[in-house]
Amino acid sequence: MGAEIARSAWPARFTRDGALIVHTRDSVWAFELTQRAGEIQERLEGVTALKFVPGPLPEAQVEPTQATPEGSPPPSREQVEEAARLASGIENEDLRAIVTRTIEKALANLPNDRSF
Repeated sequence: MGAEIARSAWPARFTRDGALIVHTRDSVWAFELTQRAGEIQERLEGVTALKFVPGPLPEAQVEPTQATPEGSPPPSREQVEEAARLASGIENEDLRAIVTRTIEKALANLPNDRSF
């Protein structure tokens, strides 16, 4: 959804009914993303609903790149393995798959001289 949203929102957990709870930097971001929930949900596979709430975000380790999805390189085997390792602690299978795909894309877009 873009670098600014990536810095201001983080998928937190799934509810039993399949809704994805997304933590946001503050209530302003929660409101803004709630207004765009339909658009965002269309891009996510297997998510029945979205709920945006202010909550803790992970600290940024790497500045997101500005590559477009069409111009993004595919992740290497090593990047796929690293993404799986990084997401392995997520208990919910659906959320783990979403986070793994997101990490794969992020790793594929890192400059060659940087690593997680």
